[in-house]
Amino acid sequence: MAGRKALILAGTGMLAGLAEVLTREGWHVVLPSRRYHPLDCEVRPGEAARRSMRPPGHRPFRDGTIRPWGGGKAIWVEAHWDRPRELAAKAELALRGQADLLVAWIHEQYRRSVMGAVESLLADGAPVVEVRGGLSGTGAVEPPDPLLPLHPTQVVQLGTVSAYDAHRSLAQAEIAEGVLEAVRRALAGHATSTHQIGQLRPMVR
Repeated sequence: MAGRKALILAGTGMLAGLAEVLTREGWHVVLPSRRYHPLDCEVRPGEAARRSMRPPGHRPFRDGTIRPWGGGKAIWVEAHWDRPRELAAKAELALRGQADLLVAWIHEQYRRSVMGAVESLLADGAPVVEVRGGLSGTGAVEPPDPLLPLHPTQVVQLGTVSAYDAHRSLAQAEIAEGVLEAVRRALAGHATSTHQIGQLRPMVR
């Protein structure tokens, strides 16, 4: 996977674990979000490096040389969902080439505009992994609805409660594990499909 590029669109820190895995595997990862969120694999830059960071709104992470299997890099880009064209322009600069993978977990209100804005940043046939909420605001199940038909999409459908215990909500660890599994399937060349994480039912109290 060395030298490949990934674009991860999610709320601040929501897919940080995935970004760390890809970075350790040699990926160049771009993370547009409103706020900066440090990664565990980050080696914090010194003062001279901080002064040299340009343009404003970009902050690099780099996997440490103590991990010889690494060599990847993650770059945070300050961006806002309600400015999709600006987000796409900043992501394009940070990617420095077309993305080989898109992972998206975007609020429904901005989903279509943001996904449409970044489609041109993807390499031909690059796979997509999209995380969707299990229930809509009306309580109905959201049907799978891949937005980029030219790109095979793994839709990750989130349940409302844990797959292991209906008395507790879906845990972040379960989501992270499920999204990573979907990414592995996407990179293995699987056709568009849907994967459910957790159970789609009210929490038992």
